[in-house]
Amino acid sequence: MRTVPVIDSHLAYAETGEGLPVVFLHGNPTSSHVWRKVTPHLAGRARTLAPDLIGMGASGKPAIDYDFADQARYLDAWFEALGLDEVVLVGHDWGGALALDWAARHPGRVRGIALLETILKPMTSEELPAPARARLEAFRTPGVGEELVLEQNIFIETAFKGGVLNPLTESDVQPYRDPYPTPESRRPLLAWPRMMPVDGEPADVVARITAYDAWLATTPDVPKLLLTFDSSPTLLIDDRMIAWSRENIAALTVEHVGPAGHHAPEDQPEAIGTAIAAWLSAQDLAPATPC
Repeated sequence: MRTVPVIDSHLAYAETGEGLPVVFLHGNPTSSHVWRKVTPHLAGRARTLAPDLIGMGASGKPAIDYDFADQARYLDAWFEALGLDEVVLVGHDWGGALALDWAARHPGRVRGIALLETILKPMTSEELPAPARARLEAFRTPGVGEELVLEQNIFIETAFKGGVLNPLTESDVQPYRDPYPTPESRRPLLAWPRMMPVDGEPADVVARITAYDAWLATTPDVPKLLLTFDSSPTLLIDDRMIAWSRENIAALTVEHVGPAGHHAPEDQPEAIGTAIAAWLSAQDLAPATPC
């Protein structure tokens, strides 16, 4: 892992290869570690970069709210610190939302974007399964969310059992657990579910998503890839969301990858990496380097 100063803190990131920058953005409660088995499939094609979002992984934990604006601000500073101009973005979970937000605010700098299990549009509570609605309400309830996430560390302790088809071993979970040894260190993990764009709230996040939905619909010159999965009740991108994507996202390729849970890079890293590499080549974005 490398580090670079950003604003009043630092961001850690993994980097390999040369060529077109392909930036991999993780979600909650993971880190760049989630891409460890995906990025090798782009070897010889691109320069891969995978940052830990502020407050997560090996990045700094400044005294901020960790709301969407904070995350975007520190991520912007990371892009500028590394001098990244034309890039391909790959985003999972909230990393996909941050990728889309960055793309919408930096027109002309995104060569392509690949998305998996992310937030594509504002939602209503009726669109969420009953268990998901109850879980979200608990996280958003003052005191209850703090007990579940800060004290019980519920995200780390359940994400890699219920959010995957193949539960991780304790040793595999440990790299995700290590950055959050105390309740205070887990505040970024609680901030994320409280930002879910449901029933018009929080308004600032809904506004950002509405803006990137407009970008998705009006950029036929930017190729987009949506990876889809099956066999898990925890998936964000279901058949209804796939249909919405086909109708509302310009220059979209949809590729079904196979069975996986929400944290699909843990279940299907080889298939995901292979699909992204093939899409890059098909779009003539990052062809393989001749031996």
